[in-house]
Amino acid sequence: MSMDFAPPKYAQVMRAIQERIESGEYAPGDMLPSETQLVRELGVGRTTVVRALQTLAMQGWIEREHGRGSFVKGRPESGADRVRPSLTATEQGESAESLVEVARVSAPRYVAKLLGVAERTPVIMRRRVAREGDLPSAVETVWIPLEIAVGSDLDKPEPLRSGIRRHLQAVKHLRFDHITERVTARKPTKEEVELLGSSNPVLGVLATVHDPAGMALFAMSLALPGTLHELEDVYKVS
Repeated sequence: MSMDFAPPKYAQVMRAIQERIESGEYAPGDMLPSETQLVRELGVGRTTVVRALQTLAMQGWIEREHGRGSFVKGRPESGADRVRPSLTATEQGESAESLVEVARVSAPRYVAKLLGVAERTPVIMRRRVAREGDLPSAVETVWIPLEIAVGSDLDKPEPLRSGIRRHLQAVKHLRFDHITERVTARKPTKEEVELLGSSNPVLGVLATVHDPAGMALFAMSLALPGTLHELEDVYKVS
């Protein structure tokens, strides 16, 4: 089996823009080409371009201004230009097409452990399928404790346009501090096989999002098809 997996399309778009910023083609303060221009130039879908720009803004490469466009900030000094699947997932808005299930369920044992609650404690589960063009690129499942979901729209079947993190910040005034993330190679679950349309191995990401006091705000599971994703990191040697 070949281990040469191509990065997802949105990561390829990100890298193309990063290279132009690093070369000086896009200087700090410059306005980036519009989403429509990038779609035409790079030969990808609008959803792919939007996801790439959202991630670049989150990492500090660019700044997006509503109604105006995206502006170059430059290479982040902290080296925080790594793609973090869990953090990206908390930022993504939902659509009627991507959201497949919202339900009140009993927390599975491993989810209960992540959240610090008793097994089978009721939680809100939201599941969506991210796509790259016509291909499913991830199954994202989020479990939220009832006390966090109460007073928000997380228990409603309507899509969240702003993403879970921003919704909870706006509605519940919660503060997000860090994410604990574990990545493994595994077989997809029965539900993931149906949603991905494949039984091939996936990169499984299991994460917990915490507030500054260390309390778990919600847990998530990502199933990333191994044929579409690779994880890359850069770190200093001391």
